[in-house]
Formats: sequence, structure tokens, C-alpha cells
Amino acid sequence: MIPRVKDFMDLLEEMAPIQLAEPWDNPGLQVGSYSQEIRKIFVALDATLKALRSACRQDAQLLFTHHPLIFKPLSRLDVAVHPANVVFEAIKSGISIVAAHTNLDVAKEGINHILADLLGLQNVEVLQEIGGNEGAGLGRVGDLPEPKELSIIVKKLRRILGVERLKVVGKEDMRIGRIAVVGGSGGALVSLACEKKADLFITGDVGYHHALEAESLGIALIDGGHFHTEKTAFLVFADRLKGMFNAQGWEVSVEVDRDEVDPMYYS
Repeated sequence: MIPRVKDFMDLLEEMAPIQLAEPWDNPGLQVGSYSQEIRKIFVALDATLKALRSACRQDAQLLFTHHPLIFKPLSRLDVAVHPANVVFEAIKSGISIVAAHTNLDVAKEGINHILADLLGLQNVEVLQEIGGNEGAGLGRVGDLPEPKELSIIVKKLRRILGVERLKVVGKEDMRIGRIAVVGGSGGALVSLACEKKADLFITGDVGYHHALEAESLGIALIDGGHFHTEKTAFLVFADRLKGMFNAQGWEVSVEVDRDEVDPMYYS
């Protein structure tokens, strides 16, 4: 069976309902047609012009991203600048664009749950509950099989995220038994992670005052970066999509953007 964009979005809705998204967010169809047939999906964190052109070279009919292309209503379309340039080229190329963002972050088997799995956490629970959706919520917190020194966890996390450097708060020999994690930007939840008895909080976009707060509370903190914490988990989710498609009897292949890089870098 060859599904359409609407079929794919219905499958996403089962896993990450739109109602779970933050009010400011805009997941779902960004550009294209619900009736378009899909034979190949190209997966990237962001709907950039580079990602769209890669999807086109791969003969994909759908670009599936984590971050929405459009967050606010557009008052004009200047095809020389983002996001209008992507919208314009997507329409010309006949490629639809769909995003699953904060709804996928908080979903029961979403981005944060995947990060907890990658860290090998046990007894995993939601860090910040949201009403009415069992198992869904922002972030995850769980226990390591046995406590480890912070320096060992830092090395493991560098391997998981594929990075050479991480920003860390805490002494290298701190014993870590319980870890909280929020993919993307979660610095504001330092105190909550501490309340949940976490010895270490892993997130991205950590500010100076978040670091000071963690230090004062006595909780270790690692800034894994917005890009790397989300991209790592999103690629795992993309790989799981293949099994879901097979279970549906869909003739759809999935390609991921291996060349996508963090726009921020160390100099």
C-alpha cells in the first residue's frame, strides 16, 4: 500500500497527538497536500533549503522535520529569505513538509523518552506532568543501574551525541545515580530536576544563571546542546518509523539527513 500525507499524519497523531503541543507551537502540515502519495520520506531536524534540496535529490515526496518551518502567520512571501524560500521551492518541487515538535517531545515514546533509553535509565518517569495524558509530559527522570562518576557519564554522553565537547557544572568525581533529561531547551527546569532527586540534569541551551542555580542546588548539569540532544533522538525516532510503516503494510522508505550540522560551533 502506498500511503498519503494524511495517512502519515494520522499515524503521527496516534503517537504524538497535536493537542500535546505547546500553545505557541505549530506542528503538522507546513506545506503541501494531505492527498499526496508518499513513497519516500526524508528526515531532518530543520526544514532548511539545504534539507529540502537533499530531499529532492533523494526523490522524496515528504520532508519530515522536528522543528516547524512556520511558527507565526506570514504577512508576505519574499522568496529570497527563510521561510518563504523553502515554501516556494517545496511547492515547485512537489514536496510536502510535515513537522512533529513539542507534541513529539512530550509524547509517551517521544524525544525525551528516547534520550532516557539512550542513557540506559531505569524506573523512568515523567519530569513535568501534563494533565490528562498518561505517560506524556516534559522531560524524563530515572535511575542508572549503578551510580557512576560524573566524568564517566560525560564521556558516554559525548559518544551518544557525537560531540567532542560539553559544558558541565559539577565536580568530575561526583557520584551520579539519578538523571533528569530534557531534549532541546530545558534550563528553566533545573530546580524541578533537583526536586525529583536527580543528581544530574542533561539538557540544552543552558544559560549562565541556570548554571549558577544548579551549582547552588548541588546538582550536576550538562549542556548537550539544543541541536545534538534533539537530533540524536529524532534520528532514532525516524529509524523506528520504518518498523511502524512495515506494520501498516506501507511501501515507504525512510532516508535521514546525515549531513545536517549544528549552526553553532566552537571556534
